[in-house]
Amino acid sequence: MEDLLIISFRTVFLYVFILVILRIMGKREVGELSVIDVVVFVIVAEVAAFALDDPDSKLLLSIVPILILLVIQVSSSYVSMKSKKFRDLVDGDPTVIIRHGEIIESEMRRQRYNLDDLFQQLREQQVGSINEVTFAYLEPSGNLSVFTYDGSQPVLSLVTDGVIQNRHLELIDKTVEWLEKSLKEKGVNDVKQVFYCSFEQGELHYQLKQDYR
Repeated sequence: MEDLLIISFRTVFLYVFILVILRIMGKREVGELSVIDVVVFVIVAEVAAFALDDPDSKLLLSIVPILILLVIQVSSSYVSMKSKKFRDLVDGDPTVIIRHGEIIESEMRRQRYNLDDLFQQLREQQVGSINEVTFAYLEPSGNLSVFTYDGSQPVLSLVTDGVIQNRHLELIDKTVEWLEKSLKEKGVNDVKQVFYCSFEQGELHYQLKQDYR
């Protein structure tokens, strides 16, 4: 009977405690969880299960690891917000699978993404032909973002938090020199001052970092 009361108390306590922890970690859809998020959540679940399996163990032994995981997750989120390289390392970068009606086989192999998966996701988005596709991106979440000639085109970020995105420049057949010259014509002399710059419908759009506005 005593063990039952202890387990009941711990279940309610851990439920509320973990709920608070997850709220602190921030809101994310399941499909948008990063690798670090998944690892943290799995370990939190294991630690909570340990606390419930062994009523004789000290509850503090479960609380401390969860708090440490919270610090790790919040710290990684902060670093990820500040560093594009860290985001790419942890979360990965969207991969172009189709470009102007052509499937990029090398990227398919690199991502271990097969044709059956590709065609299934195209059907789910009511795309009947590869030739209708201008760009298809395999997102870090595993979802396929598809853009057709009839619809709106993808927004390509050319600068993210002061860092030039060379791969996106290659997609629009532009160079770093072109980007820097275009920004200078708009009064921006240093790319590092740019918080975000995109290429939309043939036009360059940008926003300076808060310190340079």
